[in-house]
Amino acid sequence: MGKSVIFGLLTGRYVVVSNYPGTTVEVSRGDAKFMGDGSYEVVDTPGVNNLLPMSEDELVARDILLEGKVRGVVQVIDAKNLQRGLLLSLQLAEMGLPFVVALNMSDEARTRGIRIDEEALSEALGVDVIPTVATQRRGIARLSKLIPEPKVSDAGVRYRPEIEEALRELEPLIPENHASPRSIALMLLAGDESMADWVRKNLSIDKVDRLEVVRRRVRGFFQESPAYVITEDRLKTAGALADRVLKRRPPRRGALLRGRIERATTHPLWGLFFMAAVLVGVFAFVGYFGAQFLVDLLETKLFGGVISPAVIRAVDAVLPFPHEHLTEAGAVAPAYELLSEDLSGGQRAARFVHDILVGPYGIVTMAITYSVAIVLPIVGTFFIAFGLLEDSGYLPRLAVMVNRVFRLLGLNGKAVLPMVLGLGCDTMATLTARILDTRKERLIVTLLLALGVPCSAQLGVILGMLASISVAASILWGAVIVGVMFLVGFLAAKVLPGPPSDFILELPPLRLPRPDNIAVKTLARVEWYLKEAVPLFILGTLVLFAMDALALMAGVERAVAPVVQGFVGLPGETTEAFIVGFLRRDYGAAGLYALSQEGAMDSIQILVSLVVITLFVPCIANFFVIIKERGLKTALGVVGFIFPFAFLVGGVLNFVLRALKVSL
Repeated sequence: MGKSVIFGLLTGRYVVVSNYPGTTVEVSRGDAKFMGDGSYEVVDTPGVNNLLPMSEDELVARDILLEGKVRGVVQVIDAKNLQRGLLLSLQLAEMGLPFVVALNMSDEARTRGIRIDEEALSEALGVDVIPTVATQRRGIARLSKLIPEPKVSDAGVRYRPEIEEALRELEPLIPENHASPRSIALMLLAGDESMADWVRKNLSIDKVDRLEVVRRRVRGFFQESPAYVITEDRLKTAGALADRVLKRRPPRRGALLRGRIERATTHPLWGLFFMAAVLVGVFAFVGYFGAQFLVDLLETKLFGGVISPAVIRAVDAVLPFPHEHLTEAGAVAPAYELLSEDLSGGQRAARFVHDILVGPYGIVTMAITYSVAIVLPIVGTFFIAFGLLEDSGYLPRLAVMVNRVFRLLGLNGKAVLPMVLGLGCDTMATLTARILDTRKERLIVTLLLALGVPCSAQLGVILGMLASISVAASILWGAVIVGVMFLVGFLAAKVLPGPPSDFILELPPLRLPRPDNIAVKTLARVEWYLKEAVPLFILGTLVLFAMDALALMAGVERAVAPVVQGFVGLPGETTEAFIVGFLRRDYGAAGLYALSQEGAMDSIQILVSLVVITLFVPCIANFFVIIKERGLKTALGVVGFIFPFAFLVGGVLNFVLRALKVSL
C-alpha cells in the first residue's frame, strides 16, 4: 500500500520497501518535523486490515493503538481497495483516535477506472483525506501539513440490536482507557483471545463473570461467531460508504493488458510456465553472471593477481623472516608451524602477526577474499534479482501458485513469503513468520527455514558450485533439498497440534520495477552484508586460525572422521567448513567452494557437501533469533534435530550415488 514508503518520506529513514504484504516485520521508529510544529516520533507498524488480530503482526499494531500514547494516526489506504481500507477507518473512529487518511496509489486507481470523491469521503468520515502517490512524492507535502492536527472521526457502525444491547451492558464495565469503552467492549464481545491479559489486569472477578454471561447470550443469538457478525456489519457500513464516494469508469487499455498478464501469472497452467521462467532467469543471473564471471573477475584477477600479492609483499617488508608463502598458482601455502623450534622468539611473534594477516587462515587472504571476492558478487547479484521480484509484485502470486502444495505441510500459500525471504536472509525470514496465523504454522516455517532454506550468500555460492558441475547436479540438489523439506514438514504437520488456517492474501498489481528503488534496496542490503557478515567472516577465520595454531583442527578432524569421511564420504578438510558454517553458513559454503576450486573433491563429493551444508544448523544469528521468537527450548530442539539429520541425509545420498555409479 506504500505505508513504509510514506514512513521513509516523512522521517528520512530507509525501510525495506517491497510490492507485497508482510514486509514490515518489526516496528520501525523515526523522528519527523512537520511544518509549523515540533518534532514527533513516527512509528511504522506492521500493515493490518482489521483490529481483531489474526496474526502477531496485527496484534502488534492493535496493541500500539490500544496501549500507546498515540497523538494521531496516518492511515494509508490502497485507493484500489477502498472498502477494505474503510473497514479499518471505522475501527479507528470507534476507538476515538484522531487520524488522517492518505489515499495512496491514486494514480493506479484512476488507470483502472476508479474515481474517488475525496471531499465527499472526508466529509463522511469527518477527517482529512489526501490523495497520494508515495513513489512519486505526490501529496506528501500536503499530508505533512495536516498530520500535526488530526481529527477524531464521527463515523460509526450501527450493529444489530443484539450486539448494541450487549455493548450497552459492557461499556460501563470498561475502565478509562486511551481507546473508547465501545471499541474495547467490541473486542471483548468478539472473543478476542489476545485481550486475555488486558482483562486480567483491568477487570475484577465480578466484571469478568458479567462479561462471560453477556458473551454466552450473544453467541446464542447467531449461528456464526460474534466476531464474524461484528466484522460483517462493519463491512456493510464500509461498503455503503465506499459506494457513496466511488465511481467506476471503463479501465484504460493498458490496464486491461496488465490485468490479463496478472491473471496469467496465477493461472493453473500458464502460471507454471511463468514461474519456471522466473526461476531459470534468477539461476542464470546469479549462478552464471554472479558466481562465475564476477567471482572470476574479483577472486582470480583482482585479489589473486593484485591485492593479495601486494598485501603479502607489504607484510613481508615489515615482518621479515624465512618462509615461503606463495605457491606457483599464487595461493597461500603453509610454511613453518607457529611453535616450530626453527624460529626464534622474535620470529615466532612476527610469524604470528604475519599468519593472522596473510597466512593460510589470514584476515586478508581468507576472510576478506572469501567475503568480498567470492561471496559479495554472488550476494549482490542475488539482491538485485530478489529486488526485481519484490518490486514487480510477483511474490504474492507465487504464494497463490504454491498454496495447494504447501497444504501438504500443514501450511498455506502465505508461508511462501517468509520462505522466499529466507533466500535473502533466514534471520529476517524467521521474524516474518509472524504474519502466519497460528503457532503451529510459525513453528513449522521456523524449522524449515533453519533446515533447508539457504540464505542469499550461501545460495549464491551453491549455485556457483553447481553451475561448475552440471545441470543434472543442480536438479538433483534441488530435488533432495525440496524432498527433505517436504518430508520433515509433512511429519511436523502431523505431530504438532492445531488446525490449518484459511488462506487470505492481498495481490498487489504487477508493476515495472523502478530502477532507483532496486538500486536503493540493493545498496542497503549490500551495506547490511558488509556490516553484519564480513565481521563474522573475520571471526570465523580467527577461530580457524586459533584451532590450527593450537593443533585443534587436526583433533576435530580425527574425531569426526568416521562421520565426515567414512559415512558421508567427504575429505577431512571439509570439517573446518562445517565448523565455521555455524558462525556463518555462507562462510562454510565459501570454504567448500574453495576446496572444489582446488580439485579436492569430485563431483559427487561436491554435491553431497552442498546438501549437507544446506541442511546444516542455522547460523548463530538465526539461532539467536529463534530463541527470541520461539524460546530457548525450541531453538535447542531445532538445532539438536538438524545437526545429525544433515549428516544422515548426506551419508545416504553418498551411498546411493556411489552404489548406482552415478556420473555428474
